[in-house]
Amino acid sequence: MPQHVQGVIAPGRNEPVRVETIVIPDPGPGEAVVKIQACGVCHTDLHYKQGAINDEFPFLLGHEAAGIVESVGEGVTDVTPGDFVILNWRAVCGTCRACLRGRPWYCFATHNAKQRMTLLDGTELSPALGIGAFAEKTLVAAGQCTKVDPAVAPEVAGLLGCGVMAGIGAALNTGNVGRGDTVAVIGCGGVGDAAVVGARLAGAAKVIAVDIDDRKLAKAKEMGATHTVNSRDADAVESIRELTGGFGADVVIEAVGRPETYEQAFYARDLAGTVVLVGVPSPEMKLELPLLDVFGRGGSLKSSWYGDCLPSRDFPMLIDLHQQGRIDLAAFVTETIGLADVEKAFARMHEGDVLRSVVVL
Repeated sequence: MPQHVQGVIAPGRNEPVRVETIVIPDPGPGEAVVKIQACGVCHTDLHYKQGAINDEFPFLLGHEAAGIVESVGEGVTDVTPGDFVILNWRAVCGTCRACLRGRPWYCFATHNAKQRMTLLDGTELSPALGIGAFAEKTLVAAGQCTKVDPAVAPEVAGLLGCGVMAGIGAALNTGNVGRGDTVAVIGCGGVGDAAVVGARLAGAAKVIAVDIDDRKLAKAKEMGATHTVNSRDADAVESIRELTGGFGADVVIEAVGRPETYEQAFYARDLAGTVVLVGVPSPEMKLELPLLDVFGRGGSLKSSWYGDCLPSRDFPMLIDLHQQGRIDLAAFVTETIGLADVEKAFARMHEGDVLRSVVVL
């Protein structure tokens, strides 16, 4: 029978979010109902609230989550009730041209639950990134559930569902940071700090954190940055060059998603270096660069979707590294809150004094 649970919806563009009763249908073929234990408050949720993703209101927000599989639909074999899982928003299909070429992290046909969750009056909800996890329970495609060691705290595990994975993957997977490389990270929020962690994990010799907020730079230093640059006080490009022998960084990770910071990243890299865009721009943004500079500097200009991760491979690996003490995922959790506190968490996000507020249920 359908279940009634509490969840956080965004009713309209820039309207305050509110807690409503959500109707969760029984899982159909290929679907699973997951009891949510923790869900991080991500900038993407704020983008949904602002209408910057699309206008398919009302949204059921939340996507950076971990919980327990409660029930599964027909044909589901990869997860069973009782499994502890991290939810992912890129459930690979296994049959598209990217998957068949052995590149499932580029899957062009990722899937979500076919049924829709609703409000009590039958209004269909659009779940954020196909998940909708600011709720006591949610309905997802079973492929969006990645089993991990249940010994890890849910508020820590869930962070791999989006921001932390995006940043670590931008360094490890997209940027291919190698031993001895120099890396610059522009933008030191949760994703940028995760990129710092990923660069150090890969063996980078020098990791330069760039931001306009000294508090964020101090946190980036705690996360493993070897040098910091406040780009409000100093020219970011010149500072990165000075710290890299005048050459620029081997890999520059742009974790802001703005034309001006992307341009900084482009000119702050070494010849034949790599720029990785992991910050998410808004639809109206435009970038203008001299085409001769694009040609003459060589190297690679890459975009990183979800850290180019493969959840079935990367989530268990990173949980294992956390349990070994090689990375500290718990350091990303600034505060734990309840469902009713999500609007306040968005405000704190603007103030810049949190890496992650995490809803705990």
